[in-house]
Amino acid sequence: MKIESIISLSIPDIKVIKFRRFCDHRGYFTEHYRVSDFAAQEEPAFFNTGSFVQTNESYSKKRTIRGLHFQWNPYMGKLVRTVMGHMVDLALDIRKSSPSFGKIIAYDMLSTNAQEYGEWIWVPPGFAHGNYFVQDTIIEYYCTGQHSPDCEAGISPLANDIDWSLCEAKFRKQLDSIFSNNPLITDKDRNGYTVTDWANREEANQFVYKVNM
Repeated sequence: MKIESIISLSIPDIKVIKFRRFCDHRGYFTEHYRVSDFAAQEEPAFFNTGSFVQTNESYSKKRTIRGLHFQWNPYMGKLVRTVMGHMVDLALDIRKSSPSFGKIIAYDMLSTNAQEYGEWIWVPPGFAHGNYFVQDTIIEYYCTGQHSPDCEAGISPLANDIDWSLCEAKFRKQLDSIFSNNPLITDKDRNGYTVTDWANREEANQFVYKVNM
């Protein structure tokens, strides 16, 4: 695996890993994950979350909105990539006492056959994760915890107390446009908690801000 760069987003715990595709007249080849190459990086706080124990693939039609999901016992960090299509990934800080608590970030993740690179986004425990799709899209994500339906919850992407100030305005406008045009979203996701309602629940104490969490 050839990792070209690892960058921190506006909430530094969220990382984007760019890796090389080797392209020629036939198409491309890429090694999109190798544990030793990840472990060799110089950011130990990024890689101390344990091994990946579950891999998921998801196909979403254009105008689909998913999230914002999280779980505890076990905690679940997610390493997410667009296989083909166009996803905008969302991560909302739900760590109590975090300086960015209640703030959301959005990262544009388009993937086409012509690109000479691919990207992962790392969303660690302590963040509610979701995405929306502007094309029919396939994504894949590696998880550090197995799915635990008795210890999961979600914050509605419609919640009016989400702080979008760290995002470019175009992402909020794009999401609002999807919402106004027959979005594909489950009732469970649409009717999730607000940030305030979640913070007032006892289970919210499962996520407390720590340096290098």
